[in-house]
Amino acid sequence: MKNIITLLAIGGALLASCSLLDTEPQDFVSPENYYNNEEEMNAALNGVYATLANTTLFGGNLLGRMGLSADIGYESYSSDYGSVGDYDVAPTDAKILTYWRDLYDGIGRANMLMKYIDKPQLEQTTRDNIYGQALFLRAYYHFLLVVRFHNIPLVLTVPENGKKEQVQHPQSSMRDVYLRIIEDMETAAEMVPPAAELQSPGRVSRSTVYGMLARAALYMAGYPLNEPGMYAKAKEYAQKVIDTGTHALNPSYQELFLNYIQDRYDTAESLFEVEFYGTNEGTYTTTAGMVGRNNGIGCSSQNVTSSGQTVVEMYGYSIGAIRTTPYFYGLFEEGDLRRDWTIASYTYNTTTGEKSEQTSNIWVRYCGKFRREYELTTPRATNYTPINFPLLRYADVLLIWAEGVAADPSNNDGEELRQAYEYVNQVRRRGYGLDIYAPSETADLEQGDKSILLDVIKDERAREFGFELLRKDDIVRWGEFYDRMRYMRSVAAGIPDTFTSSYYVNARRYYNSASRRDEIWPIPTYELGVNRNLVQNNGW
Repeated sequence: MKNIITLLAIGGALLASCSLLDTEPQDFVSPENYYNNEEEMNAALNGVYATLANTTLFGGNLLGRMGLSADIGYESYSSDYGSVGDYDVAPTDAKILTYWRDLYDGIGRANMLMKYIDKPQLEQTTRDNIYGQALFLRAYYHFLLVVRFHNIPLVLTVPENGKKEQVQHPQSSMRDVYLRIIEDMETAAEMVPPAAELQSPGRVSRSTVYGMLARAALYMAGYPLNEPGMYAKAKEYAQKVIDTGTHALNPSYQELFLNYIQDRYDTAESLFEVEFYGTNEGTYTTTAGMVGRNNGIGCSSQNVTSSGQTVVEMYGYSIGAIRTTPYFYGLFEEGDLRRDWTIASYTYNTTTGEKSEQTSNIWVRYCGKFRREYELTTPRATNYTPINFPLLRYADVLLIWAEGVAADPSNNDGEELRQAYEYVNQVRRRGYGLDIYAPSETADLEQGDKSILLDVIKDERAREFGFELLRKDDIVRWGEFYDRMRYMRSVAAGIPDTFTSSYYVNARRYYNSASRRDEIWPIPTYELGVNRNLVQNNGW
């Protein structure tokens, strides 16, 4: 049984209601009256983690509804027409506003916890662990903001009062935000336990921190900051994860995702994941998410099949918000088992419930990684699932290490180049279902120079992490977002006008809507109104 995170937003010090005449409100949890012992500190920490599972973030909207699949997948969901999910973005977009607002809410919860960290009597290792987790999460939430908005406010303290100068924070430069993220994560790394001791990727371990540090350094090295010296730092942080000896690739790519679907930990490969539990029915009503429900194989038919079940009862309801592109399908080479797991090779017959193989029409295929038919919980709920979502995997650590060599203009170490090819080949061998550590004529790349390796890594990251919310960020930091989206516009334009099915129409609209300014999101209009120190991003 996984840890069940009690979703208590204690850090917000909630006030439900009280009369202005009350001298001591009865339903107000004042921070001064809380944070008294380990139990209360852990409850507050759960509130910091709970941000990740919000329906505005990884519990819902991010799962295929905010355009993060970019050139490898398009949204085909009518409810999101005229929104960020359709690349029809406006500063008034509700999903962008709640993304901003809820991440800053999580930052505020972390700040409140850290403010009172010394209040209770705790063993120092316990105190450090709680503080380190909160510090990492605060840095990670800033990271999720700076990647998507660039210049953002750094919020590092709890306001002393409601005066304007206390709550209206100015934007910091991207570089300053990244440097603070790295500083805080480096501090947190030595305060949280090693992954081997923790045995729970739903909580922050030292491997979580160093792995995310590697990602942050890689992003800082690329566009728009373009600080190539950070490639070496990305490799250095990734090496710290590798050196633990705790982590390894799961020999089976499919099993890796079955573990997320079936409530099993894979502590060797999964370094950080968002935990969900149950279906929000019965005792636990705020612990489930929408993984598979939003980004699974489309299934909504209530027709009763010969089995006596409806199609939805057989496979689990899914809005199927994300479909793939012929371009992404074509990136996979013959024999790569990741293709038909990442891109579902079938749809469900709405009448019979049979699986209909889709051999030629690639546009109709859905994301297949989180297919609900493998859920163990029955009956499957319509709106919520217990499936966990990966935020960081060991495969990413290996590919970051390799990119840290291939993209670094100052690295001319031939042995490191050889090792970089080996790490990429290990990821590829697993993709072909082969022994990860045995050379393979089928899967292995023939060693070439650094530029060749970098091009391979760009495609390999798509194959390995398709639909795990990394693609748009990757092509932005490579400075290739607009060119790739423009290419996909030409691919979508090749769909004959006589093809009028909704998914064809949606693919054309999605890629026709993408523009150069979509590299980043606009600062929400509402936030510009309440914080006059904010300046809108260029182009918005």
